[in-house]
Amino acid sequence: MIDAIFGNIIWMALITIGGVLISWSVHFVPVGGAPAAMAQATGIGTGTVQLAAGAGLTGLVSAGFMMNVTDNLPLILASGAVGAMIMIAVTMIVGTWVYVYGVGVVPSSAKVKVDPITKYRQDLYVSQGTEGHGLPTVSFVSGVIGGGLGGIGGSLVYYSLIEVGMNAGLEAVGVTNSVTGHELVAVAAIFAIGIFFVNAVIPSYNIGGTIEGFHDPKFKKWPKAVVSSLVATLLCSIVAVIAIAQLGGI
Repeated sequence: MIDAIFGNIIWMALITIGGVLISWSVHFVPVGGAPAAMAQATGIGTGTVQLAAGAGLTGLVSAGFMMNVTDNLPLILASGAVGAMIMIAVTMIVGTWVYVYGVGVVPSSAKVKVDPITKYRQDLYVSQGTEGHGLPTVSFVSGVIGGGLGGIGGSLVYYSLIEVGMNAGLEAVGVTNSVTGHELVAVAAIFAIGIFFVNAVIPSYNIGGTIEGFHDPKFKKWPKAVVSSLVATLLCSIVAVIAIAQLGGI
């Protein structure tokens, strides 16, 4: 067991980095929850965990498909990032259509007077009694960035778990019956999804409701969530390595 852990220090470190990226990415995604669903706040009308998991798991699936073609890590991470970015971007575009053409509101932020990207006035279009509505440009861009970071984090976790299953320190102890094939994919996916949800819940407590993106004052709280996720993911990586190593025969 100890040999398995020390034999996979690098992969454990990469898993931890992936978890930190996932945690950080959540702060970029414009989450509006129930208020956004009623066009009383900016963002997507669902919770932090659902959005983070949706974007990240899409990236994980994209990375998994890329791993059928190549084992080049940069390409795998890029595939995961693009997959997650497309998912979150489509979600935000469809949400914007609903807000604009269904509800009849102008996407505008109540957190800033001027959109940091378009430089358009926001306060003129915010309905009285609301915290903004829709998905203004700055929130959209922030969400795409968050999707990319989450996709990279998820891909990194999945790739590292696959590598742990392929060797898991087996050479060091002379064991050759490592977990491979469908077994490995299933186990790695289970742990990757678990790590994803852990690192999606931690930032949700840090955010405490809704967030518009990197221009939101709540965004400045991200270091607390990242430190917490670093510790949590490190513990998860230890459990994952031990579990996969035991399946491999250690």
